[in-house]
Amino acid sequence: MSKKTFTPKEIQQLRMNPYVKQVSKLAITYSDEFKNIFMDEYFSGKLPREIFKEHGFDEEVVGIKRIEQAACRWKKAFENNGSIGLIDTRKTASHRGRPLKRELTPLEIMERQEARIKLLEGQVELLKKLEVTERRLLRTSENLEKSKVFKLIYDTLHQYDFKHMTKYFCELLQVSRSGYYSYLKSSDKREAREEADLQAKKFIVKAFNRRGYKKGSRSIQMVLKSEYGVLYNRKKIQRIMRKYDIVCPHRKPNPYKRMAKATKEHRVVSNQLNRQFKQGIPRKVLLTDITYLPYNGNSMAYLSTVKDASTNEIVAYHVSDRLTLDIATKTIQKLIHHHKGTLHPEAFIHSDQGSHYTSPKYQALLKKHGLGQSMSRRGNCWDNAPQESFFGHLKDDVEYKSCKSLKELKSKINHYIVYYNHFRYQWNLKKMTPKQYRDHLLAA
Repeated sequence: MSKKTFTPKEIQQLRMNPYVKQVSKLAITYSDEFKNIFMDEYFSGKLPREIFKEHGFDEEVVGIKRIEQAACRWKKAFENNGSIGLIDTRKTASHRGRPLKRELTPLEIMERQEARIKLLEGQVELLKKLEVTERRLLRTSENLEKSKVFKLIYDTLHQYDFKHMTKYFCELLQVSRSGYYSYLKSSDKREAREEADLQAKKFIVKAFNRRGYKKGSRSIQMVLKSEYGVLYNRKKIQRIMRKYDIVCPHRKPNPYKRMAKATKEHRVVSNQLNRQFKQGIPRKVLLTDITYLPYNGNSMAYLSTVKDASTNEIVAYHVSDRLTLDIATKTIQKLIHHHKGTLHPEAFIHSDQGSHYTSPKYQALLKKHGLGQSMSRRGNCWDNAPQESFFGHLKDDVEYKSCKSLKELKSKINHYIVYYNHFRYQWNLKKMTPKQYRDHLLAA
């Protein structure tokens, strides 16, 4: 018996409960109806204190110990004698408090046996359900973060009415109970964080798809700041992209292009650039190269470009379906036509040692317009790395293989180069576009 005694006010409060037959300063006598209700709900998975609270009993008034003692007493009586064991027999007992000695009637025997069968069937079903749940939990929880394991436990406890088995499941999945309860307490913070992440996701997806080309975290950060006035830390952008599976295209390294550095210089034109790409002078260091663009199944086009190494701007380009010398010479002619007045007096063209660039006709064209010439070392693609990088980004971003005609391909290339020059922010250009960075250099 609990040592807690009731005050007159608490006694009066308990007497108002319909499930209390009698209450004194030291004890409560509960109704047989409440005992049966208690056992039904207890075997369905509810905790004793929950059952008492749902039926109007104040936990602080009754006391935790008294609730636990009553639950233990009623459970033992029910296991021994079924629902009959819950009946208050004090009125039929002798004046000395001993129970009357009499044989049970056939009806009472049947009730006891039915109660025992019901109890055993409930226990068997519970064990079956528990075994299946254990296997599912162990299989699902493999390689999960702790927060996701806690969520798995919470969902299982509420889905299968295992509310009184928190300790058991925590031990099964090797996590701490204190960590689980901390997880429950922080649910409001998690919901607020989730709401904030969803809001950030809207901006990030908008920047990710801005102007029709997918971007990485750096480009997204620059677009958000420059075009939306939103400033996000790059790590936050990366976290949101991982969380919501926002994936930008990645170029896979081609092992066949990883050539060893060549030391032998070309005998005709030396490498005067020596990888000094960023000289801070627009229109001085001009890189050129040609790339293949397969389209429409078995058709092939070729793109020749001239790139300003200091600003990353594409200053001239030409698309053709023939890989002749004209593709290189027409690119230079377009460069002179559009930018003759803005070229630096010491401007020079840097290329690889391809046959187009070693051609006497091509070299004569450069001399005619006062352009110098530089060439990469043999078999060394790194000497023209910025130009190769541009081709890689273009092939990642433009769906050129789906084009049905050369005209459609040219249209897509035109659109991308306008985007690249005017709207694609670049990390190594102080988070500016090529055109903005050129204006910045000229102003400086």
